[in-house]
Amino acid sequence: MNPAADLSGLRGLHLPGDAAGAVQGEVVAALILGFAAALLLGLARTLWGRRTRSLRRTALAELAASRGLDPDARLLAQAHLLRRLARTVEGEAASGERGEAWATRLDRLLATDFFTRGAGRALAEGLYRPRAADPAQLDAELGRLIAGARLKPR
Repeated sequence: MNPAADLSGLRGLHLPGDAAGAVQGEVVAALILGFAAALLLGLARTLWGRRTRSLRRTALAELAASRGLDPDARLLAQAHLLRRLARTVEGEAASGERGEAWATRLDRLLATDFFTRGAGRALAEGLYRPRAADPAQLDAELGRLIAGARLKPR
């Protein structure tokens, strides 16, 4: 058998009959839709990230603004900030809790045990008791917790 004789009977390569060029319309449409979807997804992620950073930035700015207040007003401003933060992130029902349930919610919201076991108990339940915690210490710890928290508004 001669291999050259076997190949002589083959015909040349042909494109399918409906191919108008190297790139077909369906391929171009799929590429355009893919790029558009990627662009929209990137834009949505950017806007969501800004919203989360904006919430954190706003909370830290309010915390900084409370530093000029007298100690009792400062403690009250910090407690109000935590209520607004919980309402924004977890809804209206979350901000209405009291006592141990409120301290537990704050711990879960900010991923800590500062409000159930630490000096943050003064913010969770001790607003009407004689001041047991230093507002500057509370302020510093709240700033650290808020800055590191993953806050996702509803």
